[in-house]
Amino acid sequence: MALIKNIEIDKIEIVGAYKSIQVREATIIKEDDTELSRSFHRYVLSPNADLTGQPQEIIDIASIMWTDEIKTAYEASLVVV
Repeated sequence: MALIKNIEIDKIEIVGAYKSIQVREATIIKEDDTELSRSFHRYVLSPNADLTGQPQEIIDIASIMWTDEIKTAYEASLVVV
């Protein structure tokens, strides 16, 4: 009877005009291949995000979605007048 805790990315969504990446992680607790619980944690990455420590899958998506045009437009949207 071993308890196993596994965290996996189970959903990735691209949202908004600046192609923010919304990531949902599932934390799954199992005992002998029987799932006892599942909980979720979400976070959002914007085009100016530091991707250090992110899974390669997220880095690959960001490199496709976050063009120089998107990054520039996002940075311009942050300027407060």
